Amino acid sequence: MNSDIAVKQLKKLKKLAPEDLRLAAEWKKPWQVLISTILSAQSRDEHTIKVCEILFKKYNSPEKLGNASLRDIKRIIKSMNYYKTKAKHIKKTAKSISKGIPDNINDLLELPGVGRKVANVYLAEAHKKPAIGVDTHVSFVSQYLKWSKNKNPHKIEKDLERLFPKGYWNSVNYIVVRFGRSYNKKKQIDILNKIKFIN
Repeated sequence: MNSDIAVKQLKKLKKLAPEDLRLAAEWKKPWQVLISTILSAQSRDEHTIKVCEILFKKYNSPEKLGNASLRDIKRIIKSMNYYKTKAKHIKKTAKSISKGIPDNINDLLELPGVGRKVANVYLAEAHKKPAIGVDTHVSFVSQYLKWSKNKNPHKIEKDLERLFPKGYWNSVNYIVVRFGRSYNKKKQIDILNKIKFIN
């Protein structure tokens, strides 16, 4: 795959998907960006934002969230997918970051509930660092458009880093996820087939 073609395809996807709520844009504090990104896994951003508004209003610092009762955290986030596991993760992570959040991927990956996708999205959103978060949307589009031949998210991430100029890394996840959430799978494939042979 040619880098220039991939960039043209990404720009086309950006035009085709309407602007929507951006999870990280809702929060000014890095710890809120991290916690909301952990909570957002397998959930729509619109719903995550509503839940986090309640959570952060009651617990307005990582210290308070880290010291909150697990039962109360579960009660607040109960409408989220995998809420029991997420409640444990955000409580432990909040306690860990009460004195500061790591700003590099290796240290972020040590935190409960933080995988490569969460870490990269956090770094891109909270610190504006060049990073590509690979989720199911990014994986599907990357394979369909031949941006990557791999299925492993970490390998896809590395393929995309080689393919796209660094200045585009931060926008890959947001653009592709927004596209994936805007259309059903059949419509996505129709669109991807049209831009597959852009030159």
